[in-house]
Amino acid sequence: MDSRNVELITRAVLQALEGADKTGPKMTVPVGVSARHIHLTQEHVEALFGAGYHLTKKKDLMGGQFAANEQCTIVGLKLRAIENVRILGPVRKASQVEISATDARTLGVNAPLRESGDTAGSAPIALVGPKGVLYLEEGCIVAARHIHMTPEEANAAGLKDGDYVSVRMGNERGAVLDKVKIRVDPSFSLEMHIDTDEANACQVSQGDSAELL
Repeated sequence: MDSRNVELITRAVLQALEGADKTGPKMTVPVGVSARHIHLTQEHVEALFGAGYHLTKKKDLMGGQFAANEQCTIVGLKLRAIENVRILGPVRKASQVEISATDARTLGVNAPLRESGDTAGSAPIALVGPKGVLYLEEGCIVAARHIHMTPEEANAAGLKDGDYVSVRMGNERGAVLDKVKIRVDPSFSLEMHIDTDEANACQVSQGDSAELL
């Protein structure tokens, strides 16, 4: 065997060993299935529930958020409606409705895929509460999947805020989901957020585990 072949074989072996070193234990994250929900400004809370009204807490969520007891109906452009949509608090600077792609077809709205808070130019939607009706010229989106992490968890995984990863999840109907954005904040708990469409497609439930690739 000449020296050139020996060099090629040696290089191939070293590359294979490097690849093997990277196939050790992978980080797993719990899955959180995010159903359709609403964020409101205080002005819009009062428009729907009455002057001086404040949201009441049903359940604490991560990052200082909470699921409110209050719900309302969302109505699309073709007057198709979905009732009993949960409102999340605390109030925000801009109102926003997060739905799935299936919900968007049901309502007849062209809701774009966006990160939470990115509502410029998004779909219009109407909301109906017990004390009033509200029309948003923009604010209805399909929320992009993402993973919440603390800075310590991100450092351990070699990741930073704004990175994208691929994730494997599910069993018999499992799939690899690409372009999962990493969000890092000290107030977060480790959890991957997907919507009900993604959860149903992969047959995963709240609290199941996903593996970062």
